[in-house]
Amino acid sequence: MNTHFKPTRLSSRLSAVRPSPTIAITRLANELRRQGRDIVGLSQGEPDFDTPSHVKEAAKAAIDAGATKYTDVDGTPELKRAIVGKFRNENGLSYDVSQISVGTGGKQVLYNALCATLDAGDEVIIPAPYWVSYPDMVLLAGGQPVIVPCGEADGFKLSAPLLRAAITPRTKWLVLNSPSNPTGAGYSVADLRAIADVLLDHPHVMVLTDDMYEHIRYDGWQFATIAAVEPRLFDRVLTCNGVSKAYAMTGWRIGYAGGPADLIAAMATIQSQSTTNPSSVSQAAAVAALTGPLDFLAERNEVFRERRDLCLAAFNGVDGLSCRTPDGAFYLFPSCRGMIGRKRQDGRIIESDVDFATFLLEEANVAVVPGSAFGLAPFFRISFATATERLRVACERIAKASSRLS
Repeated sequence: MNTHFKPTRLSSRLSAVRPSPTIAITRLANELRRQGRDIVGLSQGEPDFDTPSHVKEAAKAAIDAGATKYTDVDGTPELKRAIVGKFRNENGLSYDVSQISVGTGGKQVLYNALCATLDAGDEVIIPAPYWVSYPDMVLLAGGQPVIVPCGEADGFKLSAPLLRAAITPRTKWLVLNSPSNPTGAGYSVADLRAIADVLLDHPHVMVLTDDMYEHIRYDGWQFATIAAVEPRLFDRVLTCNGVSKAYAMTGWRIGYAGGPADLIAAMATIQSQSTTNPSSVSQAAAVAALTGPLDFLAERNEVFRERRDLCLAAFNGVDGLSCRTPDGAFYLFPSCRGMIGRKRQDGRIIESDVDFATFLLEEANVAVVPGSAFGLAPFFRISFATATERLRVACERIAKASSRLS
């Protein structure tokens, strides 16, 4: 009997995907918790509110009605009609049900679109800082991410000159995310108009706009989406969204998009050979979310704003830290540039944002994500979608630990 087994041969595509820089910190946080340390986790982008009661009731009713079977591959007709209505009423976008895709979370929708369109060597422009999954999804789909740094001086947003310089004949997609994860920066109508003017000169470039945080916004900032700002781009835009953040439905796993019918059909083909349909019960719940009241948002956004302001004041009061005020979402992206070069009490030097995040975990018992994970250093991201008291504790710990750096 042959007992010599060869190791599994993995795809060369997988070798291009690098492990997240946050893995070591996540492992260390879990280890410290196992040791009994009280770790305040500010790394997860998940609202701490409950799913609205009318949404939960709709899911229960669907179960009782026996709506627990397979559905159409990329969404039930009822949910697609609800999404058509949402786009029309909230965004001024007119789609047919044949132009709607529903997936198991927003991430699957994005990945389906990339898999359906990218060939080897095709380029995808991704402004940095970016959501950590964008570049790796492009690589897994066979494309090449083109990272465009958009620093603090740019408001963490892509400008028209930066976009124009990044476009090549190989460019297939531009990815936009507003308000942004990780910075909370939002693109205004004027911002999107300037970007659209560039895109009109390059008809081979499509736009993937991730609007997941659309409803979480502050201080009167008005959300806009590029297909509505420039209707001449409508047939080149995939407008992506979901119910995870605004409706506190992260675990229900429903994302959706509107776009060109041929692209939507191709995405359905991809999905038919991977996961097939999203959860039938979750789809029924999403119908209730998209057709039901939105009055709960104002109260929740006010709580988020209070938490945002608490953390902003705390970080901007720490020598070596500074933070811009976000327009939306529930993240802060403070600069820790002033901490670079400082020395810990054990003699180690803070040489990067990863070092600073490690320091906060080890010395302040606070878990944050280094900005390099999002393509821009030296920053770190926190989520303020957690209990206010825990945020206050975290801010106090960060300030106290930072004061011990010399």
